[in-house]
Amino acid sequence: MTQHRITDDLEVLLDVLPSNIRHAVEKANNSEKLLEIVIDLGRIATARFVDGEVPLTAKEITRAEIDHITERIGKFDADNRAGMERTLHRISAIRNRLGTVVGLTCRVGRAVYGTVDIIQDIIESGKSALILGRPGVGKTTLLREAARILAENKRVVIVDTSNEIGGDGDVPHPAVGRARRMQVREPTLQHEVMIEAVENHNPEVIVIDEIGRELEALAARTIAERGVQLIGTAHGQTLDNLLLNPTLSDLVGGIEAVTLSDEEARRRGTQKTVLERRAPPTFDVVIEIQTRDRFAVHLDVTESVDSLLRGAPLPPEVRTRDNEGNIVIEKSAAAPRSTKMEAREVGKTRRGRQPVNPPTQPLSQPQPDSDSEAQNQLSSVAMSALRTVRVFAYGVARNRLMQAAKRLGVPAAVVTEVDEADALVTLRTYYRNREQTVMEAEHRGLPIYVLRANTVAQVEQFLGDLFNLTELQRPHDKMEDIREQTQRAIAAVLNGERWVDLPPGTALVRRLQHEMARNAELVSHSYGKEPRRHVRIFRE
Repeated sequence: MTQHRITDDLEVLLDVLPSNIRHAVEKANNSEKLLEIVIDLGRIATARFVDGEVPLTAKEITRAEIDHITERIGKFDADNRAGMERTLHRISAIRNRLGTVVGLTCRVGRAVYGTVDIIQDIIESGKSALILGRPGVGKTTLLREAARILAENKRVVIVDTSNEIGGDGDVPHPAVGRARRMQVREPTLQHEVMIEAVENHNPEVIVIDEIGRELEALAARTIAERGVQLIGTAHGQTLDNLLLNPTLSDLVGGIEAVTLSDEEARRRGTQKTVLERRAPPTFDVVIEIQTRDRFAVHLDVTESVDSLLRGAPLPPEVRTRDNEGNIVIEKSAAAPRSTKMEAREVGKTRRGRQPVNPPTQPLSQPQPDSDSEAQNQLSSVAMSALRTVRVFAYGVARNRLMQAAKRLGVPAAVVTEVDEADALVTLRTYYRNREQTVMEAEHRGLPIYVLRANTVAQVEQFLGDLFNLTELQRPHDKMEDIREQTQRAIAAVLNGERWVDLPPGTALVRRLQHEMARNAELVSHSYGKEPRRHVRIFRE
């Protein structure tokens, strides 16, 4: 697709500059590649182009020249940015300690049509996408084009904090198409406007530029849980940078230090303290803009983050645009994983937190020899038709195990002799103490599941892992129970209750609860952190 570049009324920007600076810019005769004009008190003015900087004046900038510009542009907001109505130009101010403007960065705003073709399939897929890249590489331009294309068929709301996407003034720039624009009074209130957009204007897509604070990251997670597609940008150039940013790492699931048992650390061949992903990612896809015509795409953020934390990063998909405008996609094949690596990744013992990854495997598994047939048979039994699996509980309350099995609708039979069992479940204390019964079961190659505590939640998690419920989907009546529970909460609020808190659930469950609340014209928010994150339903 051939790009069609539109310079957003460069004449309007040049009109506010002193005549000597304007003539110097025109003399450079390179407006297509002009990025910024930098003006600082007591220094010469310079123009920044795509391929370098060019001095514009021989004399130093005076106070009168800076005042000449500030008097002809809009008012500076709390973020020290101003603009000109119905244009995409942005003027940013540098102030001294007394608040007086001593420097200006005049960025040329452009609407560039055809830039989004390199990732258009991702944008139109309905997946939430996060765009990373250094300043000036074209993130906002890409965002503006994505909003315009999506607005042709969907309800799109732009949260425009600095008026950089839709331009200055009350009327959005034509480059955003049919997308609606919500302006933000102060940058620190961006997260509130993000939530307000979802609650008040029923969008299918929200476009947000420069997610940079923790509250904004939490608001993005809340929006994603409600089934709204997010297209946004964030500070950082690569996925690695984002993971190391404690403020924004939650956008891709976050990381936490997990302490392994001695046995598990030996089994993995790692230290006892390792890093793991804390929660499901807010964004499904991460796009790194390396240059204007070269993008690195992580199509599955979950897999990319997990592999990065294990020290074996998955290569991203590289997309480039050649000189003729054709898109070339290079899909790098991941290196084949060895049996040794697979053995290391078996199971997790966590301290103080439930597992958040897809279903964990037994903490103890047989070595790859003849005894491994028993484990393979057990796995096939659990995954095929949910046939009965005999479980021996060592230190785990049998009545809770039976109640949990009944509640989940899984055929788990609790046996009294370890010789009759297909799997053994115990507590971390007994496993660490190397109890004889546990060690004998491990020696026989019996799958062993280790729980942190003797709680209902831990027992249900174990049964979910044993029967692969997170992969095979929990029984239909479980989801119906959730629907009925949510409907009762909605009815209670409609009948006068101030609010109702629903039990903690997965992101899928919370998304369903938000959707039901929205259909009932009620407000809902998610509170808490994984795995105790829950939904509260209330009136406006």
